[in-house]
Amino acid sequence: MGYSTIPVNEFVSKLGSKDPTPGGGGASALVGALGIALGNMVAHLTIGKKKYASVELDMLELKSKASNLQDELVTLIERDAEVFAPLAAAYSMPRDTQEQKAEREAVMERVLNKACQVPMEIMEKVCQSLELVRETAQKGSAAAISDAGDAAVFCKAALQGASLNVYINTRSMKDRERAAAYNARADELLEKYCPMADEIFESVKSRLYPAEG
Repeated sequence: MGYSTIPVNEFVSKLGSKDPTPGGGGASALVGALGIALGNMVAHLTIGKKKYASVELDMLELKSKASNLQDELVTLIERDAEVFAPLAAAYSMPRDTQEQKAEREAVMERVLNKACQVPMEIMEKVCQSLELVRETAQKGSAAAISDAGDAAVFCKAALQGASLNVYINTRSMKDRERAAAYNARADELLEKYCPMADEIFESVKSRLYPAEG
């Protein structure tokens, strides 16, 4: 499908069109990739600076992990579109007879499960990214601290966006036990990492714009 390799203006145009892909999941993966890329930039700008020699090894390790997460999140842009196609087809399956209804329901369960797995993976990768972003905000170059704050904001948006793609798919699942497991995991990640993103943002803001008095 090539959504991760087309020019930005084409991606945005596609996103704003009536085409079902790319959609919210792919956009969330992209925003997450942008978030960890900003964190990666802070690491790059810290490495090699005498002032930050004590955290050089930390930043080198962080840079390597961040680069991997960038690539993984970009890949998930494509995967989100790939799992949507069979889901859209399943919704269009005939259901005039009992046999057709049963077949449609079985197919729906399979494709809904796959459609949940991708945004869940986006959430997991974004949470790993936030862990790294928190470290760059704490240890990285003060000259690039605003980028660490931006990274946290982007990652939070990606996390929340991907969660909605989980919830919209679990809503249609007949297997309520499986749906509940997905929902519980999504809830858990939101509850832990949205506050972390907010804390990073507030920490960065306070360093850039200290409260008067």
